Amino acid sequence: METLVKKRRKSTLFAIRGEISRKSYLSGVVLIIAVLLLFWSVMSYGNLVNRTFLPTPDQVLRQFGIQLQNPVFWQNVWISIFRVGGGFLLACIIGIPLGIMAGTYKFAEAILVPPTEFIRYMPATAFIPLIMVWAGIGEWAKVLVIFLGCFFQLMLMVADNTRSVSNDLLQTSYTLGAKRWQVIEKVLIPALLPDLMNTLRLIIGWAWTYLVVAELVAASSGLGFSIMKAQRFLNTDQIFVGIIAIGLLGLLTDRTFAYCHKRFFPWLEGGR
Repeated sequence: METLVKKRRKSTLFAIRGEISRKSYLSGVVLIIAVLLLFWSVMSYGNLVNRTFLPTPDQVLRQFGIQLQNPVFWQNVWISIFRVGGGFLLACIIGIPLGIMAGTYKFAEAILVPPTEFIRYMPATAFIPLIMVWAGIGEWAKVLVIFLGCFFQLMLMVADNTRSVSNDLLQTSYTLGAKRWQVIEKVLIPALLPDLMNTLRLIIGWAWTYLVVAELVAASSGLGFSIMKAQRFLNTDQIFVGIIAIGLLGLLTDRTFAYCHKRFFPWLEGGR
C-alpha cells in the first residue's frame, strides 16, 4: 500500500500540469533559494571570486540594514516607484483602449498593429537621445522611457486578449438583441478581463526592468541611479542591495496582481 502511494506521488510530481501539494511547492521554493545562497557563499567565502566583485551574503545583509535606516534610500525607492507607476499607468491609459480596438475591428488592426509590430523590436534605450531632445531631462523623460518600453508590447497583447474572446459568445449576444456597443461593454470587455489582468501582470514586470535604463537619463535619484553610482566606486554590496530592492518591489507588484486575479476571478483559480 505504501509503495502504491509513493508511485502515485511520483507520477503526479512529473505529470504534465500535474497538481502538487502546497507543502511540496513551498519546499521547492525553499530548496532553490538555499542552493543559490549556498553557491553564492561558496564563491564568496571561499575567495573563489574577489570580494570586491562578489561580496559575501552577510556583507550585503549588513549593507541592506544600513540602507533601510538611510532616508536617502527611501527617497530613491519612492521616486523609482513613481517613475515605474507613471510609465506603466500611461501605457495602460493609451495601450488598453487601442489594443481593444485593434482586437475588435479589422480596420483598427490594419492601422495599429503593423507599425506597432515594427516599433516593438526597437530597444527603448535607442529612443533616449530623442526623448532628451523632446522632453528634456526631467521626470517626464524617465517616465517616457518606461512608457515606451511597455506600451507597444501591451497594445499587442491586449489585442490578442481581445481576439481570444469566443466569437460564438459575441454572436449569441447579437442573437439575444444586444446592440454593438452593448456587446463590447457588457460581453467583450468582461470576457477579456481575466486575460487582461495577466497581461498587466507581465507588463508591470517589464516596467521594473526598464527602471535602470530610464534612470540613465540625467538622474540624480532613484534605485537605478544608486546602482550606477555604486558601480563607479566598486561598492558591489550597494549594487546588490539596489538589485535586491528592485527585485522585491517587482515581486510585490507581481503578487498584488496575482492576488487581484484570484480575488476578482476565483472561478479561474479553482476558488469558491
